Amino acid sequence: MKARLNAYQKAPATMKAAADLAANIKAGFGLEPRFIHLIDLRASQINGCAYCVDMHCKEARADGLSQQWIDLVSVWRESPLYDARERAVLEWTEAVTRVEQTGAPDAAFEALKPLFSEEEIIGLTTQIAMINFWNRVAISMRSQHPVERKAA
Repeated sequence: MKARLNAYQKAPATMKAAADLAANIKAGFGLEPRFIHLIDLRASQINGCAYCVDMHCKEARADGLSQQWIDLVSVWRESPLYDARERAVLEWTEAVTRVEQTGAPDAAFEALKPLFSEEEIIGLTTQIAMINFWNRVAISMRSQHPVERKAA
């Protein structure tokens, strides 16, 4: 697969504005980094964005999250590894990312309410929207992740 266009080169002002918004979302709601990593990784998995999955796995490792924690995100329902807050975030991430199928169900939203403030719920939701934006740009432009191969 060949990359189509580099959005950062062809539309730098737009991409800077998007990056500024992303930074504001990450900084503006006081969310723990683990929740940002869960959102970014799970949405990127659902959307099939190899570029973003690669990037967000590396970021999660750099922030000290275990390899097991990263590896099991795609099968979180079958793993006891994730706590109640992480599970609620993963459920909401899936619901909002697949909004055309789910309609963002009340049950997924209600599961957040005892665990997060209203401001945090807005933060989680806008982070989900933001990673879905990045996924769609990367996928449609066929952004390529770096290839790192170990010597045989």
